[in-house]
Amino acid sequence: MSTLDPTAAIPGSKTRTGASQRLRGMNRDRLEQAVVAYLFLLPDVLGLLVFVVGPMLLALAISFSDWRLTGAPEFVGLKNYEIILKDPKFGASLGRTILYTLGFVPAVYTLSLGMAVLLTRRGRGNTFFRTIYFMPVAMSMVVAGVMWRFMFDPGNGLINEMLSSVGLPTLQWTGHVQSAMVSVLIVAVWKSVGYFMIILLAGIQDIPADYTEAAAIDGANRWQIFRFIIMPLLRPTSFFVLVILSINSLQAFDQIYVMTRGGPAQATYTLLMYIYEKAFREWNFGYSGAMAVVLFIMVFALTLIQVRFFRSSDVRQ
Repeated sequence: MSTLDPTAAIPGSKTRTGASQRLRGMNRDRLEQAVVAYLFLLPDVLGLLVFVVGPMLLALAISFSDWRLTGAPEFVGLKNYEIILKDPKFGASLGRTILYTLGFVPAVYTLSLGMAVLLTRRGRGNTFFRTIYFMPVAMSMVVAGVMWRFMFDPGNGLINEMLSSVGLPTLQWTGHVQSAMVSVLIVAVWKSVGYFMIILLAGIQDIPADYTEAAAIDGANRWQIFRFIIMPLLRPTSFFVLVILSINSLQAFDQIYVMTRGGPAQATYTLLMYIYEKAFREWNFGYSGAMAVVLFIMVFALTLIQVRFFRSSDVRQ
């Protein structure tokens, strides 16, 4: 007795059944891939929540209280923010932070871009120079600050020895009000240029060679190719670099603390150093939390301004 197939009398039924099975198999594979992807992302997400989002929310909560580490926090509302508006030391440290940012961001971006453009040209030693330029990035900022502090020593430092050997006047560097901020900026720029050079170099190399070759055939020189081809196509990378540079400059602390402790005469006393002093020297965590929230708002606002600027520039083009 033969077994009858109930789907045999329906034309195309086997085809539809096979297609549905393949579709279920594809959906199952996609689900498995999604689960594996989220499992790989889970450690980073947990780290972000625990070490970034959590402290930010805690600082926001503490900013509305008066807490000296001992005892329970006392809710004071917006009192800490009112004190910020009347605190001259906050305004002075904020002004020095802005001055540091205005010196740091353009210098690092310009040098990184120039070095990246030079390294895109074919020539001997490109790999060697990339390694040399990137080497400061591998060094800790604290180690770099200590090393440069000895190099800037007015008596026996290497920098003044080199200046005197060629007949140039020596400087006090970190010991003088007018040159202390410049000394700190030199170290920060030296430490950061190599990292952002690699990012900009990757962005330039990602530009299709057809564009630059076509422009060269049409008679464009190197400056015109750089201005009208490379720079417009490098806008997304430049945006990322400028945002990260701005955030880093507003959070400058470690090399300043190691080199000058904010001196001399508070010439390098930035906002983050003021927050540190209030929190870990005066134990005023409520007020330092309020200043940290203000700093976060400044960073967020600056990022939004840069986003709007780049988007408006793209629309005009």
